Amino acid sequence: MNVIIEPKDNIYARIECEPGIAQEISDFFTFTVPGAQFSPQYRNKYWDGKIRLFSTKTNLIYAGLVQHVIKFCEEFGYTYEDKTDYIGSTKDIEDTALKLLKPNNLPLEPRKYQLAAFAMAVAKKRTVIVSPTASGKSLIIYLIVRHLRANLKKQGLLIVPTISLVEQMYSDFASYGWNVDKNCQKIYQGMEREPTAPLVISTWQSIYDMPKKYFANFDYVIGDEAHTFKAKSLTAIMTKLVNCDYRIGTTGTLDGTKVNKLVLEGLFGPVRQMVTTRELIEQKHLADFEIKSLVLKYPESVCKEMKGRSYQEEIDFLVSSESRNNFIRNLTLSLDGNTLLLYTYVEKHGKILHELIEEKAKDRKVFFVFGGTDVLDREEVRHITEKETNAIIVASYGTFSTGINIRNLHNIIFASPTKSRIRSLQSIGRGLRLGENKEKAVLYDIADDLRYKSYTNFTLKHYEERVQMYNSEKFPLSIHNVNMP
Repeated sequence: MNVIIEPKDNIYARIECEPGIAQEISDFFTFTVPGAQFSPQYRNKYWDGKIRLFSTKTNLIYAGLVQHVIKFCEEFGYTYEDKTDYIGSTKDIEDTALKLLKPNNLPLEPRKYQLAAFAMAVAKKRTVIVSPTASGKSLIIYLIVRHLRANLKKQGLLIVPTISLVEQMYSDFASYGWNVDKNCQKIYQGMEREPTAPLVISTWQSIYDMPKKYFANFDYVIGDEAHTFKAKSLTAIMTKLVNCDYRIGTTGTLDGTKVNKLVLEGLFGPVRQMVTTRELIEQKHLADFEIKSLVLKYPESVCKEMKGRSYQEEIDFLVSSESRNNFIRNLTLSLDGNTLLLYTYVEKHGKILHELIEEKAKDRKVFFVFGGTDVLDREEVRHITEKETNAIIVASYGTFSTGINIRNLHNIIFASPTKSRIRSLQSIGRGLRLGENKEKAVLYDIADDLRYKSYTNFTLKHYEERVQMYNSEKFPLSIHNVNMP
């Protein structure tokens, strides 16, 4: 037998093989990190810009990557024996799901893909469930939590990236009929961190520095918005959870890079796409949706002046442009229905837009949300908007692009340029939820054309990447050119 795969613990598997094969495995699991060339460590030659997921010194690899070790062996013609039980079984998934659900008395009927995701997680123990924003991931997580608690008496840790998501998960679980005061404990800044309830719902920032013995209390971990788990602090948490045999990640989207996908699979397990946004729209689970790209073309004199400027100089010009900010204000006020305006920079853009809009908004409610806004105030904005029909929320990407659930959004405006696939798709998801008075949502993607002769500006290139992403997701897209004064 050329390769023997053995379990070390719930985090790592050990590979027994000859040194030459070990080096081949190391090469197979070595990747260049996207953007590594911009890192100070790389520039100072302390790091070669690569990540290695298999160590030839220890012969250890993340347990979630066992399937890829098997793929390596099959691809290179090596015989192997897998002595782990990480992969699990998915036999009779939907029947299993229905049987597990009966005792929970849910107030709503789970959709087929939610049942499949729940049963997949329970059967496989290790997985990353990809289910688009607004597809009901909180219900999937709830089903998993209730099953593990009711049937296996497991104590769990649910990790989320923001305080808002802690509060929203707690609220969602209560709406599903669970006694959250008894069964759930919220942990974020200023709260007691010692686990006292069957389920701890915590931001990763609140617990990443806790000692290893703290995490010994948990039998399973669920990571919501799992794409954020590339960060060193989150990886540190996952490698301290030595007693967790159930390791489940959920996310609306991945960033498309192979190395980040493999890190996630190593920490949790194989990635499984349960349903697509287009399928949810076609099944009438999500609102109909279209994108209107508004490409702002600047005068030739301005384009000539901006030619060759750095990315940050270009951004500074755009966020301080009086004509651009006035255009965004006028666009926002012209739209009917609840509108979410997303920006990046609080002081030099968000506050300016908020003041411009509030000054002309007349009888419309205008809210301003940023990282310094108290989490309970953010929740209040969310609840108020649910009941409004013509409100405006001026919010930073960081606070309202991920995880926030608002069913009654009609319009979204990207006021700041971004090339992040995850940020774009998560932001779009804010507008896809169905509401009582809503069947359709529109995204207004503002792009800036500062081209001069053969020169193409940074943010226009980023816009072109977004267009490719929109097309790959099969979103209806129309492009409108606007000449700027």
